[in-house]
Amino acid sequence: MSIRIAGTGSYVPERILSNADLEKMVETNDEWIRTRTGIEERRIASPEQATSDLAYEACLKALDMAGIKGEEVDAIIVGTITPDYVFPSTGCILQDRLGAKGAFCFDLEAACSGLLFSLEVAYSLMKTHPKKYRHVLVCGAEKLSCITDWTNRNTCVLFGDGAGAVLLENTEDEGADCVVASDLHTDGGYGDILKMPAGGSRRPASVESVGAHDHFIHMEGKEVFKLAVNAMVGAGKNVLEEAGITPDEVKLVIPHQANSRIILAVAPRLGVPDERVFMNISRYGNTSAASIGLCLDEAFRAGRIAKGDYVLLTAFGGGLTWGAMLLRF
Repeated sequence: MSIRIAGTGSYVPERILSNADLEKMVETNDEWIRTRTGIEERRIASPEQATSDLAYEACLKALDMAGIKGEEVDAIIVGTITPDYVFPSTGCILQDRLGAKGAFCFDLEAACSGLLFSLEVAYSLMKTHPKKYRHVLVCGAEKLSCITDWTNRNTCVLFGDGAGAVLLENTEDEGADCVVASDLHTDGGYGDILKMPAGGSRRPASVESVGAHDHFIHMEGKEVFKLAVNAMVGAGKNVLEEAGITPDEVKLVIPHQANSRIILAVAPRLGVPDERVFMNISRYGNTSAASIGLCLDEAFRAGRIAKGDYVLLTAFGGGLTWGAMLLRF
């Protein structure tokens, strides 16, 4: 049996928050944001929308592309740091809305690396129990606007909301698996440079924690930049070496959309020209676990990926977490 990508889907909220809009909220300007991040606008969910609502729309599109109904899904994995609730999991909520009554579901927290980590788990389940897990739905979804400090000009310009989904299918058709190689890592020693300080069991919500804005994203940008480039390049090179694939054979590189300067620093070190690096950060900003799924769906629907193409995914996020995965469509 072989595992293939049967469908992809993505969704972003309707509301657009432009750099010009942010100029009215904090001391910043369009040129500063664009030159340092590559972001021109981002999508913001409405107060009524939760992460599961974004995920639901993306998953519907992936199921539709694959021609699969919700009841045919055997497992759902949601990569997110902004679940609807502490519990139940967003995966459970999504299962009910999709009518996937036979699926077991859970959330996976790996920050911006969430989709890669979720794909690795899904692939491993399907290889271990190919008849039990025929269809596994993986979704990276975030409502980062709810944990963004809109008074902090260094971080509020970066983040947006969205969701990206991938449906994996275990098929008896002959052919190579879609996951050719992967290389995933974690280093908790750097956890403090990118985190939300309060809201968990270490620091439950209190008047003091709310007043200190500790329920929002805190980031040491310069340190993150340096570590991200080296980590993403290293993981990318590792998977190419493991697969025996040269950079010239890679049709498209899809990095996590954190910052255009990070992306454009990673590409040449991997030996891939800029024109074969997919970027949509200008329109969506950093959507954490959703970003790679958003890119993958957009690239596939735009015809930039065809059957048999090699696609290199690479990500870096809080934890710290990072990694790369080589796919073959």
